[in-house]
Amino acid sequence: MNRRRGTGRTAGVLAAAACLAVSLPGAARAAGDGYAFDDGARRVKGAVSTLDAEQLEPGQSYRDMIGKNGKLYYRVDLDTERNAYVSVVAVPKGAGKVAYGDGIRVSMQDGFNMGCGYQDTSFGPAEFARPLTAYAHRTLTPGSSTCRHAGAYYVLVERDSAADSDPGAWELEIRFLTEPGVRRAGPTALPENWASGTPQPPAGGPRRREGGAGFQDAASLRQGEWRTDIRPGQTLYYRVPVDWGQQLFAEAELGSSPDGDAFVGNAFVLSLENPARGHVDRDSLSYSGDPATLELDPRRPVAYENRFSSNDGTNGMRFAGWYTLSATLSPKVATAYGDKPLPLTLRVNVTGPAKAAPAYAGPAGPFTVTDADRDAAASGQSAPEAARSDGLRVVGVAGIGAGTVLLLGLGAWWLLARRAAGAGPTPG
Repeated sequence: MNRRRGTGRTAGVLAAAACLAVSLPGAARAAGDGYAFDDGARRVKGAVSTLDAEQLEPGQSYRDMIGKNGKLYYRVDLDTERNAYVSVVAVPKGAGKVAYGDGIRVSMQDGFNMGCGYQDTSFGPAEFARPLTAYAHRTLTPGSSTCRHAGAYYVLVERDSAADSDPGAWELEIRFLTEPGVRRAGPTALPENWASGTPQPPAGGPRRREGGAGFQDAASLRQGEWRTDIRPGQTLYYRVPVDWGQQLFAEAELGSSPDGDAFVGNAFVLSLENPARGHVDRDSLSYSGDPATLELDPRRPVAYENRFSSNDGTNGMRFAGWYTLSATLSPKVATAYGDKPLPLTLRVNVTGPAKAAPAYAGPAGPFTVTDADRDAAASGQSAPEAARSDGLRVVGVAGIGAGTVLLLGLGAWWLLARRAAGAGPTPG
């Protein structure tokens, strides 16, 4: 009977592992070249007034839509101890017309209508539709009384579009994160000296790694040279763990095409976002059929004091964690070179030794780099794949533990039975 129960328990463990492998929440899906939204995102409806704004929960993702020149409010409740970040990924539908200044602005204000932190981003000179990312934040700045009280804060998402731009609605992916405060205040001034030169390309030659279709399923990278293919109109996502004190350098190269030498201005865009999905940097290059290379501007090493800089690129390098690179090839390339992929190489350098994290007053959450993160970067796992691996590992350990307990129980039962049989009948 014990053996039958053990078999059922083992089967249950295996069934749990199988269910976990196929049903873990948060797995991303994409159709064709579409953006892969977080499957765990909840539907929310932005309000036209702060008084009707729906509340967002920390650690949760949401989905909504915004019309042309729309304005939407959401509410977050904050304490006096934690920094807060609300990011928005705006995804235009199709390949409709967009203009240089079309984009989104995400801002946060307190209950007294005082502005806390904002960011805006636009398509810029690369005037083709693609996902855009920006965030609003409440940063607890030493010596400042602004946006420090507990209570309701309001996030405003605004879309700006030219009169002749495509009027279709844009999908939104919204995420709300908080970051613990620090037990003791550190420096707020930036170091005067830092390595601003681009390092030599990583050694070892290119290795194949396919990109994801969104933040959720971005393929993980570590330092190295990475090879893939990218189709016109497609955006590929990669993530790189960058620890405290480390610098990230990124370069992209489009390979040559045998199908002509037509000029396509701003044909390729490379963008960098931080672990809270705040926009850090972006650059574009033109293409004429020959190999073309761009590199993002060197940024300061990841440091807590970067958040107090007025420079957006420095301000964004404010914490450790997964930094995201997105690469987009213009749909206009298809007109000049055909609707087929071009070779793409990404060169990633992460320099400098990891330093100690700030004295956070609680768990750092996503604002850290763990050994598991480094393992995921080495294997190329996306966040859902890494979570599935961790889940299966836990289930496997639980299964081994249950089996061990079962064997020990059977052994004890057998030993007691032997002793009882050896004792013989009791004399009368």
